[in-house]
Amino acid sequence: MSLDSLSLENRLLAALAPWRCAPAWRVALSGGLDSTVLLHLLVQLARREPLPPISAIHVHHGLQAVADAWPEHCQRFCDVLGVPLRVEYVRVDDGASLERAAREARYAAFTAMLGAGECLLTGQHRDDQVETVLFRLFRGSGVRGLAGMSACRPLGAGLLLRPLLGVSRDEIERYARSHGLAWVEDPSNACDDYDRNYLRNQVLPVIARRWPAASETIARSAEHLAEADDLLAELAQSDLIAADQQRHYRGMPLPSLAIAPLSSLSESRQRNALRHWFASLARLPDSAHWAGWRDLRDARADAEPVWRLADGELRRANGRLWWLSHAWLAFAPQAQPWVDASQSLALPGNGSLHFEGEPPLGLLEVRYRQGGEVLALPSRGRRDLKRLLNEAGIPAFLRGRLPLLWRADELLGVALLPELRAEECPSWTLCWVPPTNDSGLS
Repeated sequence: MSLDSLSLENRLLAALAPWRCAPAWRVALSGGLDSTVLLHLLVQLARREPLPPISAIHVHHGLQAVADAWPEHCQRFCDVLGVPLRVEYVRVDDGASLERAAREARYAAFTAMLGAGECLLTGQHRDDQVETVLFRLFRGSGVRGLAGMSACRPLGAGLLLRPLLGVSRDEIERYARSHGLAWVEDPSNACDDYDRNYLRNQVLPVIARRWPAASETIARSAEHLAEADDLLAELAQSDLIAADQQRHYRGMPLPSLAIAPLSSLSESRQRNALRHWFASLARLPDSAHWAGWRDLRDARADAEPVWRLADGELRRANGRLWWLSHAWLAFAPQAQPWVDASQSLALPGNGSLHFEGEPPLGLLEVRYRQGGEVLALPSRGRRDLKRLLNEAGIPAFLRGRLPLLWRADELLGVALLPELRAEECPSWTLCWVPPTNDSGLS
């Protein structure tokens, strides 16, 4: 074995050291140079080191005829190495960006196949990192984007690892040739219509002729920016704790923040905290859209401002900032009878209802607010529902979603508020399992 090969194996082993006790290592095997070398390196390492079980996954997109031969190529390679291979066929939805749609389909397949704690290993290397950094630079990305691809991030129930980010493509190709490895070439890589290909084929070679060490130094800058992003994340987490970050409201999935603590911060710290809050909720707004945050923050106390984003809306109520996804906002109230109150009642677009205890007698129906409803409370008399909801501090945007339990013309109770029941000492409690408020982001 050459010293170069041994060095590459040892660097890979060091990069993967924190995950050597994982239940499994699964290699994303495209059949290309990078993933071919990654899998071969792991098999060589496994012959001298105790490692988790190694297997491979090939995702077939069916986007070009030449790719139909790649699953068979990957199978032959895995047979030689003695590695199990799973081939997954996916459908790529038509859209403005075929690259993005293919990537989303690929990672959806990977996510579905990863078990708890398992690691998916991909072959991205230092040159890929440089392309990513430049691509994001030209799109005006901030610190997080210019930090490039992370070496480790969550993926479904497991983790995505990129253990070759510190290795150049030249090193990978030298390894492949020294071991007589065969790999497939994606013909689309030669098409400069794609931005990344243009960077790889046209821009980076020119840069390298002028600055031979450019790839290494750009990758090093990405590492510095990743460290800066970690510090900004710590600062954001501290600020979000101070802003009383909450994921639920009365058991409902309504993420919210207190506005006053945020408003006391500098503008840049406000944006930093909100960017990190948005990360699991929605796509980040671009620079031009941050004016919406200022309008929301600075609106009159009695106003009901809205900041509309790509995946939903931010509302202000009760001194807090609330996130509502598009799926949440799409709800259309629809009254429906509750024929069998001993069974759970599914509410279209609004979760479900069930009773704890003996349900009230009579023909029951679930309706939603129209205005003017009155609830007869024991010992308090007939009270306007709007006033009762005000007293309970229910945000205005939530009230139209609250299921109301009726028997003929009598309002019996309000979901989410067990204290609002018409019967004295009732034997039942109306329980609501609300819908999710998920934007569907990964």
